[in-house]
Amino acid sequence: MNIRILHTNDIHSRFEGFGKITSKIRGLKNENTLILDAGDFNDFMRMELQGTGGRAGCSLLSIAGYDALAVGNNEGFAGLEILETMASAGLIPFISCNLYRNDMSAIRGLNRSIIVDKGGIRFLIVGTTPSYNEFFSLLNMHATDHVEEIRRELEENKGKYDICILLSHSGMREDTELAGHLDGIDIIIGGHSHILMDEAKVINNTIIHQSGGYGEHLGVLDIEVKDGKIASFREENIKVEDMPMDSAIADELFRQKDIAIEVLSRPLYEVDRHIWHDVVEENPLTNLLADALADVIPCDFSIINSGIISGGIRKGEVSNKKLLEISPSPLNPTYMEIKGKHIREALKQSLQADVCLQDGKGSGFRGRYLGRLHLSQAVVEHDGREILRVKLENGELEDEKIYRVSTSDYLQRGTGYASLANNQNERYNPEYTRDLLREYLNKKEFIEKCFTDRWIKI
Repeated sequence: MNIRILHTNDIHSRFEGFGKITSKIRGLKNENTLILDAGDFNDFMRMELQGTGGRAGCSLLSIAGYDALAVGNNEGFAGLEILETMASAGLIPFISCNLYRNDMSAIRGLNRSIIVDKGGIRFLIVGTTPSYNEFFSLLNMHATDHVEEIRRELEENKGKYDICILLSHSGMREDTELAGHLDGIDIIIGGHSHILMDEAKVINNTIIHQSGGYGEHLGVLDIEVKDGKIASFREENIKVEDMPMDSAIADELFRQKDIAIEVLSRPLYEVDRHIWHDVVEENPLTNLLADALADVIPCDFSIINSGIISGGIRKGEVSNKKLLEISPSPLNPTYMEIKGKHIREALKQSLQADVCLQDGKGSGFRGRYLGRLHLSQAVVEHDGREILRVKLENGELEDEKIYRVSTSDYLQRGTGYASLANNQNERYNPEYTRDLLREYLNKKEFIEKCFTDRWIKI
């Protein structure tokens, strides 16, 4: 029996690319085809997801004919309530054998595994989620060790299936280690690492395949099954750039966007002046976010990069739609402790326009540029090339002194400004930085203060 497995991973809400993938799927599938996604399909930078509680993404997968979706970290980072809404929508099975509520009770609607029959072959499909518990714990969730959970699924389903497929959002390194140490998994369809594989790996009789990300490729794994075992296979990753967008996906995306815009465009409040933004120069909107960070997390000073904001706020109404447009990155307010010399090094880098304008790629980042560093409760004096001194509320910045700093998880990891990774005792807040913008743009005293310069050229 020949079975075709079509698969994707890490679409990250590039729905236009997914529309092209769907067109390719329609041309390749037959009655003996499984269609699977290995997670991070839903990225809540998109208003279609924000305005529908994630239902829009589920609807698109259903229209494309998918059989299952592994819960990636981005499906989880939407929060427990939205994850349960998506998993319970009845549009596509959400699968994770190792993601629970914090009290270790089951998440409503979430499957540990499913069994799908294709051409008389019974496929056990198990899903895994990466153990990002420093963030999941803030959202009332916990991811356990995936190896033991997979072993449990294999044992509890013994005799009920012929072929086991693991939909893994754990990453290539973990998938490789797992295949080498755990018998019984026939195929791993992987995600999280965004690796476009030229050919599949075979480790301990387990086939591992992954298909890049961002809606650019469709993975194909054709298998021949004899006597309940895989006798041969052929793999491919098909670039879909030149494919037309599937009309049903385009129509549904248009419909869901209309719903989302109506929900998200409702006015929250008004601001009485233009609050502009810039990537290279100090600007009031990023100053406001720095001030908000210093207000919600007790610290000696705060520091944040302007690249996580992509535009300014005009005088007048503020809506959730506008906040999502200018601040799409799902980044958490973060506390860290760090020596002054590492802050000073990052500030010096921030004087260079080419540093500010470099690509802002990295975990959680949804903008374009890295951007200049902005501070609260501090003033930086410089000559355009060097940092002359950094004045804090209780004296000047000292290189060997450890400071309590409020920032984002993006900068805490040292992304873009590498010296900031030299920190300790980090703690994360559950809200996102755009949630701070929503709250503090409605505080007049903070709007007044954000126009005060903190970078002074001497």
